[in-house]
Amino acid sequence: MKHYVAIDIGGTNIKYGLINEAETLVEAHEMPTEAHKGGPGILQKVEGIVAAYLEKGALVGICISSAGMVDPDKGEIFYAGPQIPNYAGTQFKKVLEEKFSLPCEIENDVNCAGLAEAMSGSGKGAKIALCLTIGTGIGGCLVVDGQVFHGFSNSACEVGYLHLPDGAFQDVASTTALVNYVAELHGEDAEHWNGRRIFKEATEGNKLCIEGIDRMVGYLGQGIANICYVVNPEVVILGGGIMGQEAILRPRIQAALQDALVPSIADKTKLAFAHHQNTAGMFGAYYHFKNRQV
Repeated sequence: MKHYVAIDIGGTNIKYGLINEAETLVEAHEMPTEAHKGGPGILQKVEGIVAAYLEKGALVGICISSAGMVDPDKGEIFYAGPQIPNYAGTQFKKVLEEKFSLPCEIENDVNCAGLAEAMSGSGKGAKIALCLTIGTGIGGCLVVDGQVFHGFSNSACEVGYLHLPDGAFQDVASTTALVNYVAELHGEDAEHWNGRRIFKEATEGNKLCIEGIDRMVGYLGQGIANICYVVNPEVVILGGGIMGQEAILRPRIQAALQDALVPSIADKTKLAFAHHQNTAGMFGAYYHFKNRQV
């Protein structure tokens, strides 16, 4: 059976493993990204992962999901924040194909997560799926007929920068924004709070935590509604660690969307929560590879 190496490069960890042609994740591992070593250090780690697998057996492809803005045609990073220095310009496709004589494809990590959900997760079968990842910021991916919509310059769905009345979408509706707001309400430093603690205390009756959650949900409703008015997705899929609190968030977000959308759109827009968790990047990288190598 054919095997593909799938690599998901995040700011903290690199997840990697083997996926076979039956779309089964045969094995999965992770290692520290050591982002401070920059693009050259990450490329070296990826080369080591591929070389180690080739020592064990044949591979038919290298599938990569990565943080940063990715040009999927050139197979390189064209923009990355300061968290990963010297990452922009890293030519994964060119370097790896020349070194290993194997086809390589790379895509942005949020796009990979969205593609994974659209192909085999909560958006399977949907004609138009919008996937949002709520975390440090807010990332977005639009999948139409099984293909990621990239836009003219590979910058489509950068929804975190959407303008809302009180600030950018990700500055008011992300997990980071929730933590900062709740910490401020308690008169404490944000380092003493995280999403897990906020939701735990909310279930125990902490009114300030409940206020923070409701505030975040209100902004999520506004932002999601604005996107829906433009792209009219069949399903909106919410991912990110905080969305594990589905029991608390689903009814609140559903109500916020009902308030923010006209009935003709609200009634035909399904709300879903991500099926793939830590493996989303690897599966999305695999689907992206398959789409481009047909």
